[in-house]
Amino acid sequence: MSSYSLVHVSDEFLSQDLGAYATRRNAVDAGFLARLAEFDARKLYLPAAYPSMYAYCLGPLHLSEDAASKRIQAARVARRCPGVFDAVAEGRLHLSGVVLLAPHLTPESEAELLAAATHKSKSEIERMLAERYPRLPEPARLEAIPGSPQHAPGHVEDLAGPTSYEHAPGHVEKPRSRVAPLAPESFALHCTLDQETHDLLRYAQSLLGHQVASGDIGAVVARALKLLVTHLEKRKFGATAKPRPRSGRPSTRRRHIPAEVKRTVWQRDGGQCTFVSESGRRCEARSRLEFDHVTEFARGGEATAAEMRLRCQGHNQYQAEQTFGAGFMREKRTAAKSAAKARAAARARAQASTAAPAPAAATRPRVAVVPAGAEPDDRDVTPWLRALGYRADEARRAAALCERMPDASLEQRVRVALTMFQRRSALPARL
Repeated sequence: MSSYSLVHVSDEFLSQDLGAYATRRNAVDAGFLARLAEFDARKLYLPAAYPSMYAYCLGPLHLSEDAASKRIQAARVARRCPGVFDAVAEGRLHLSGVVLLAPHLTPESEAELLAAATHKSKSEIERMLAERYPRLPEPARLEAIPGSPQHAPGHVEDLAGPTSYEHAPGHVEKPRSRVAPLAPESFALHCTLDQETHDLLRYAQSLLGHQVASGDIGAVVARALKLLVTHLEKRKFGATAKPRPRSGRPSTRRRHIPAEVKRTVWQRDGGQCTFVSESGRRCEARSRLEFDHVTEFARGGEATAAEMRLRCQGHNQYQAEQTFGAGFMREKRTAAKSAAKARAAARARAQASTAAPAPAAATRPRVAVVPAGAEPDDRDVTPWLRALGYRADEARRAAALCERMPDASLEQRVRVALTMFQRRSALPARL
């Protein structure tokens, strides 16, 4: 008789045994979350040749997409608020409840929220959160909703990563994009298009005309994706069917990677991360790929095909931490973020300054730059350039750029004239 056949046990024993199993399951769930949280914090999935904790859960742990997303989020919030472990172990809070509480759990709110959610169902926790953290009402709208698609047996939604359960004020949940398998080599794509994308799709259908029967959307998407992939491979990896011979002087930038090197490395590595674990497993990541120096750049590594390889972002950082130390790389990343913010702020200031109306000199009297008794031409930019501090010969040469703009306004002509000085980086002494 199978050990899972319980037809022979009494009702009393079955009731007691079921409760005992539920208690043990709660303890097992809490223990699993604790180990998952520590494993995630140490990033032990990286030396195992997995690019993320999510990929590791789907791989060796054999969790479903939804189970992996839910448990990763629960483990991370429990590591931040350890009281969650006890609540799960004692059966006071289920995993769905942890996920609902996650956006609001902090060390300060932990005790209060866990007590309020004790032994509550999912719907009861949702109501409790709505009372404590009210959201803006959803705007009234009327929209057509197609009938539910019929999924084939074994239907599994395609998830790119852990699901987000954010509950921000005013948040309106949008239909989730997904790819659903229907049959061998056949998939259904479900997504929401904005007006611009919808118009582009319709325009593409009309341009294809008789090339695509009845404007089949699948065929249109296939053609569009082939063009997009070709464009992205060319931009990111220098992929081309007709490579041009290298000409001109090499770049003076030390980190520059020539296009022929990118192309060779991409083809050699098969567009996949090259990290291999001690057990011989190669990382399967094909997204967020980066060109990595075999010999670290800081140690004199060169941008040659033999010295370059493809690594996913996670394993690129992991290798750097193994070489230089996690603390050093953390400081480098912090410094890089600060520098990026400073550059962005500088660009914003530069754009704000160039966006200011060019003829600011209009507040200055024209008589200061126009000969007495002479009336300046309303379309002549020379007086305005002189008022900005440029020499007469510079102003005349810049004004010549506007000769083919008879219908342009004075402001447009001044802007065009100033481009000559921007190219030369010749600012007047008075500015």
